[in-house]
Amino acid sequence: MTSASLERYDTELTNPGLVILEMTAESKEDAAAQLAAKLFEQGRVSDLDGFLRDVNAREHQMATGLPGGIGLPHARSEFVKEISIAVGVTKFDHSLDFGAADGPATVILLVATPASSFSAHLEVLATLARSLFKENFRESLRRAHDTEVIAELINSTLVFFDH
Repeated sequence: MTSASLERYDTELTNPGLVILEMTAESKEDAAAQLAAKLFEQGRVSDLDGFLRDVNAREHQMATGLPGGIGLPHARSEFVKEISIAVGVTKFDHSLDFGAADGPATVILLVATPASSFSAHLEVLATLARSLFKENFRESLRRAHDTEVIAELINSTLVFFDH
């Protein structure tokens, strides 16, 4: 990898190392913990337990399930260094209840935002939600079976986001 592509890799919202394929989790909290661990490994989150407390506190305020089998746990947190998204695609026949009216989730996107980035947090959530309401986008995420393709799908939907 050249230094220019490494630089680009570091500033993207997600990357292949933040994607979990064939995810199995006991609960939405377990799924969030697995995804948060990926953010922690890459240094995007400074305190894993502290960040998870913020994610779970947000989850208790309101369900984060979206129609079409999507879980969108998210939090603004003092423990997040840069806005980031970790993605989990569940193993075939495995799903998790994120409280959506139409049933459980098979694609989970954990959005982590620094505490000070209120407008950026809302902008990323709104942009992601618009894409996730499109069935073809959701199906592309589910069927990719490739961490690079999934990362590219997420990054390209947020390509105009200035972070």
